[in-house]
Amino acid sequence: MATRSLRGVHDVVAFIDSRTGIRGRAAIIWWLALGGLFLDAFSNSALSAGLGPMTRDMSLTAGQVALLTSMASWVALVFNPIGGWLADRFGRIPPLIAAKVLALAGALIAAFAPTFELVVAGRFFVGAAYGIDFAIAMALLAEFTPARFKSRLNTWQGIWYVAVSTNLLLAIGFYNMNVGDAIWRYAVGAAGVVALILLILQATLLVESPTWLARKERLEKAAESMTRIYKEQFVAAPESERVAVVNLANKGIRNVALIFRGTYLPRTILAATVQMGQSIQYFAVGWYLPIIALALFGEGDFVLATLGTLLFNVFGIIGGFLSPVIAGKLGLRRASAFGFGAVFVMLLILGFFFDSMPLWLAFIVPSLFILFHSSGPGANGKSLSTLSFRSELRAGANGIIGAIGSLGAALGLVVFPLLREQLGLGPTFLILSLVPLAAFIICSVIKWEPTRATVSPDEEVDAPQFASVTR
Repeated sequence: MATRSLRGVHDVVAFIDSRTGIRGRAAIIWWLALGGLFLDAFSNSALSAGLGPMTRDMSLTAGQVALLTSMASWVALVFNPIGGWLADRFGRIPPLIAAKVLALAGALIAAFAPTFELVVAGRFFVGAAYGIDFAIAMALLAEFTPARFKSRLNTWQGIWYVAVSTNLLLAIGFYNMNVGDAIWRYAVGAAGVVALILLILQATLLVESPTWLARKERLEKAAESMTRIYKEQFVAAPESERVAVVNLANKGIRNVALIFRGTYLPRTILAATVQMGQSIQYFAVGWYLPIIALALFGEGDFVLATLGTLLFNVFGIIGGFLSPVIAGKLGLRRASAFGFGAVFVMLLILGFFFDSMPLWLAFIVPSLFILFHSSGPGANGKSLSTLSFRSELRAGANGIIGAIGSLGAALGLVVFPLLREQLGLGPTFLILSLVPLAAFIICSVIKWEPTRATVSPDEEVDAPQFASVTR
């Protein structure tokens, strides 16, 4: 069997890019990373379907609802960059495993919490897990994805809506078990079960990213990872044959400054805009769809409102899994711009006609909101930040831009219940429509498109071709 010699990160990237698909152990790692994102969505939406019953169960005020629902996002805002730094400093796998431990702890604390304060404490751990996991999982996905399949990173958005829809189905099941207003505890507990399963699988099957190892000039370890993943023999080239890493960013957390300078600055602005814009519009509207559905279809029918929300999220699944195709044809930036524009129109319709819409339109407009969101900016914020930076900057950049997204999520989660209580749903939608409008304008002005770039973020100079020798 031919033994492949690794002279540097260029050889690792060239081999991965030469693959005609994501198969074998690489596919297992790819889908397990997506499984972590499933858990993030599942944990984040665990309170959503049961928010009405929980509000009654714990006699929550609007301020307490805002604090509880936004807690995970506020915490993720801090832990996004921490997770990115950990991944760029110590590798992708250890922080991913730690995130599952935190998610499990958070689920158990919240599910069995006797007081509001302990539920908030549980959501703190969930937010820490979410913040750490998302920045790293997207970086890991990028480093196992051949260049021709870059747009497949958007698959995470479809996974997100599958998780949310699973929560809704479970909520209906728990409701039929006659658990009363404690239904939210069962939903949070189910997130703990998912966290435990993923903890076991990821600890057993994940392999460290060879691209990250090679960028850190740890070629012997990179060769070991490549051998385990691709079932071919890889070795590190002799020292005299190795190609040094160009512009290696090895200053730890100070690498963050690089994404705000020179070539990277417009990429950072674009990715941050899409990330924050989609976070605000989703967490101010999409996350609260069970509450919106109750207002649309009747406060007294939990099952009908939940089924309506489930229908809305089916459009999210469709849009999420279509987003790789759309991004492949239009590019991440243009797909985001079109999505923001369409979401702006949907929010205007909801704002002006919320109280007078016929039932069929009350189903169609929120469904289209979710479809346009998930097929465009909802998926693209994470993918833009992941594909715009080279390997040793990638997780850190994801952490910073993810923190900006978490800020948007927290603002959306806080603003919606407060505006709704003060102004009503119609004016709330009109105010929120300004967010996708502003994002549409910025996406139209900045022209960076990573899926059309001729140079990979891992390759700041022309790379030599992959070397293969027989030993």
